[in-house]
Amino acid sequence: MNKWTIFGFFMLVLLLSACSSKPSLEVEVTKEPAFLKEKASTIEIQITEDAEPVKGLEVTAELAMVEMDHGTFKVTLEEIADGKYAGSAEFPMAGKWESVFLLEKDGQETEKVIEIDVEKAAGVASINGEWITEEDVEFYRFINNLHIEMARETDKQKYTGTELEEALAYWDTQEEMNENQNMLVAQIIRLRAMAMLGEEKGHQATEAEINNEIEKVRSQYEKSEAAKNMIEEYGAEKFWKYQEAQYGRIVLTQKVQADVIELVKKDSPEASDQEVQFTAEKKYEELLVSQVDSLEIELL
Repeated sequence: MNKWTIFGFFMLVLLLSACSSKPSLEVEVTKEPAFLKEKASTIEIQITEDAEPVKGLEVTAELAMVEMDHGTFKVTLEEIADGKYAGSAEFPMAGKWESVFLLEKDGQETEKVIEIDVEKAAGVASINGEWITEEDVEFYRFINNLHIEMARETDKQKYTGTELEEALAYWDTQEEMNENQNMLVAQIIRLRAMAMLGEEKGHQATEAEINNEIEKVRSQYEKSEAAKNMIEEYGAEKFWKYQEAQYGRIVLTQKVQADVIELVKKDSPEASDQEVQFTAEKKYEELLVSQVDSLEIELL
């Protein structure tokens, strides 16, 4: 074999190698879907090559249950960030599913097979992966009703005749509104979002601060027969355990509110207390909207 034949042979090998090589793509499931009865759930993946995100891919997934036959279905995933792709599907049941991801770009296809766990949803919504459970919603419904009953109790002592009828009718309306789950979830999101912001700002809720706030509200409940009866029926230990978690978040939001007030005072040193309060409330609501927009919130 002469040198030109050898040279040609090696060139052929290099050419074939180049033609047959495929990108070494890696797929990581960053958000596994959940089983939601008659509702779609999101699957999210991160695609990288040499630890760098891969953009501009066409991504589809073919899903089939591992241990049971529910047929197969396809999902198209759209790029939502650099190298991050997401798609939604309605899973017929929880369990282990095999997902065959087909990744395509510039005519080149790569296939990756990954097993994913589809678990039953642990709540009615999530904030940055933290579940809002049905139990959380029921606690909010209870605490709202508790305050409604306390208000009824006060109005019965304060009013008579037509005024009392109107006051009680108003609280009846509030109680009906309190059955709206979406409103309750919004309340939960509002508190948790601002508590998260407080933590991001470096604030902490100390045990002493939490206990101080709980003692304040405990003394209020002790003055109300309606409140004491409802708490006893709900379960005092369970109630105060929830309140401890609640006031941990409330303390954090109070510190965010204090930050806003100080900022307003600094910007407007000549403003009256009323003006400071009005401006601070407006800025706090703007901050809340911004914070909620920055979070990954999924309503189920």
